[in-house]
Amino acid sequence: MSVLKRPIVTEKMTGLNKQGKYAFEVDLKANKLEIGKAIEKMYGVNVESVNTIRTFGKRRSKNINGRIVSGKTPTTKKAIVTVAEGEVIDIYADL
Repeated sequence: MSVLKRPIVTEKMTGLNKQGKYAFEVDLKANKLEIGKAIEKMYGVNVESVNTIRTFGKRRSKNINGRIVSGKTPTTKKAIVTVAEGEVIDIYADL
């Protein structure tokens, strides 16, 4: 089981990168200690704090060929990680 799924790269999160904060989508069952250790191991930085956000899935429906198809978006968990001052995570290094 991998704790980190993917980094979240949005305009809002890019602005927080200047403050040393980075966002990642993480496993639903991961806790803050596991997330911090995974970030330190993968990127080689010192993690000062980890804040988590759980976003619950919403119901969606769309019209396909005259029929209404209903579904639900998945529930996700995000982590905003603050690294030590002066340290940087290079998200684009893996690409």
